[in-house]
Amino acid sequence: MGFSSRRPALAIAAAVGLVLSAAACGTDDSGGKSTADCGAYEQYEGHDGTSVEIYSSIREIEDERLQQSWEEFEECTGIDIEHEGSGEFEAQLPVRVDGGNAPDIAFIPQPGLIQRFAASGKAKPVSADTKTMAEANYTADWLRYGSVDGTLYGAPLGSNVKSFVWYSPTMFAEKGWQVPKSWDELLKLSDTIAADGTKPWCVGIESGDATGWPMTDWVEDMVLRVASPEVYDQWVNHEIAFNDPRIAESLDQAGRILKNEKYVNGGFGGVKSISTTSFQEAGVPITQGKCALHRQASFYANQWPENTKVAEDGDVFAFYFPAVDPSKGEPVLGGGEFVVAFADRPEVQAVQTYLASGLHANSRAKIGDWVSANKELETANVANPIDRLSVEILQNPQTVFRFDASDVMPASVGAGTFWRGMVDWVNGNDTKGVLDGIESSWPK
Repeated sequence: MGFSSRRPALAIAAAVGLVLSAAACGTDDSGGKSTADCGAYEQYEGHDGTSVEIYSSIREIEDERLQQSWEEFEECTGIDIEHEGSGEFEAQLPVRVDGGNAPDIAFIPQPGLIQRFAASGKAKPVSADTKTMAEANYTADWLRYGSVDGTLYGAPLGSNVKSFVWYSPTMFAEKGWQVPKSWDELLKLSDTIAADGTKPWCVGIESGDATGWPMTDWVEDMVLRVASPEVYDQWVNHEIAFNDPRIAESLDQAGRILKNEKYVNGGFGGVKSISTTSFQEAGVPITQGKCALHRQASFYANQWPENTKVAEDGDVFAFYFPAVDPSKGEPVLGGGEFVVAFADRPEVQAVQTYLASGLHANSRAKIGDWVSANKELETANVANPIDRLSVEILQNPQTVFRFDASDVMPASVGAGTFWRGMVDWVNGNDTKGVLDGIESSWPK
């Protein structure tokens, strides 16, 4: 669809301003001929020679792809976007903001952190143009996660579906294993794989200062399945205690896999190796035949070794993390980043608006391995089959979707005691003690 929802006036302006656009975008930085169609960027012009600093957790190949996605925008508008990705983003962003060294824009994956910055007056409400763009391209649920007290502070950007289990189609075909359709079938499959002499699961939750977050995803998926989406909402909003019996039951169900020495940790060791195995490397043993299953989000497509084919008949693929009772529906856990500004200069607002557009969503999707809930994103531009499936799920109005709980909870819990508590739990602490500790840390 590209950016087909642009206002008619913008399309007219693009036509009558063709000569001006050619003059503005006729050459690239090296003096050569530009191939950019700058007509689509007219609403962002007028900021030539400015720069905008963006800070995020996006690194390595994802960083390269992100910067490639806005190259044409930079060429046509004259705005230089300077992106810094950091593995210590979650810990360092509050330090920078509180210390008066905030970036112009941050890609924040935790709505709870957005609330913190809005309450302190450090985050800036989006401009009218950004608000219009975001409201046109995202559902009310997504906008709610980026809002505080009805004011939009963060326009959605990338998204992900977390309720996936990665596996090797080749291994399954050779062994005669079938993709499970329920939680009980998943456990039976795990027993079958273990009896074959392979640790069925490989898991890793090490992530620098953010160590523990992949385990919170396990818990959240289980709360949605063992309890219900309604109980999940009550838990996230602290309308029920963090140590409610239904949450404890959900964590114990996750423990049937994660604390089972027969099941984990393929390619790395036993249960305690989970906390020291990086989440980036955790699924790799599937490609080596050392494990069979890895529960991780759609974005894990970026972590497979180079030349790994992701497809139903490829080296790796994924299936939906099955519901306990599929007849009661199939809930989906997901997350995403929000584009939050700490400065309100015109060029910053222009970048924020552009990043909420279908123009950027499709530009980034064409490069590969990226998902967004942006309604203007065409699935034809999403080559990776897992990403395409994720987009279809996100755009389906019937999907029972819930945002990652740890990202919505107050940051001191969701990105603090919850993360640390899950490390303690997988390393041997009991369910009650861990949940009691997290509950006691909830801000009064």
